[in-house]
Amino acid sequence: MEIETKVHIGSENDIIEARERGRTIGKIVGFHPVDQTIIATAISEIARNILFFANQGMMSFEVINEGNRRGILIVAQDAGPGIPDISMAMQDGYSTSRGLGLGLPGVRRLMDEFQVISISGKGTTVTMKKWVAEYD
Repeated sequence: MEIETKVHIGSENDIIEARERGRTIGKIVGFHPVDQTIIATAISEIARNILFFANQGMMSFEVINEGNRRGILIVAQDAGPGIPDISMAMQDGYSTSRGLGLGLPGVRRLMDEFQVISISGKGTTVTMKKWVAEYD
């Protein structure tokens, strides 16, 4: 099964579209409804960061297979100011937006694989994967 799609992030409506796209792909891949919600939540957090810090960016979604596992790969990219200190940004409670500071560390906990690459003045790329869990 090969599904790949992209959503431009530049408004609140784009965040909603990205959430729904991720949830739909999750359903097609075979994620449990709870995991579909987890994926949508992670997408929402990262898309909000794009909108708040960079004004616009792109999220891509791809069905992935690795051995017997299948899942979803989500890559979020922006050309914003970048994250000056990724290790600090990954700490619970840290916030530059006067928020709760749960964004990046919270998403890291929701997803199975999570990586942030950021270059000051050039932008940020967040790569995350979620694998379909086997439920009894």
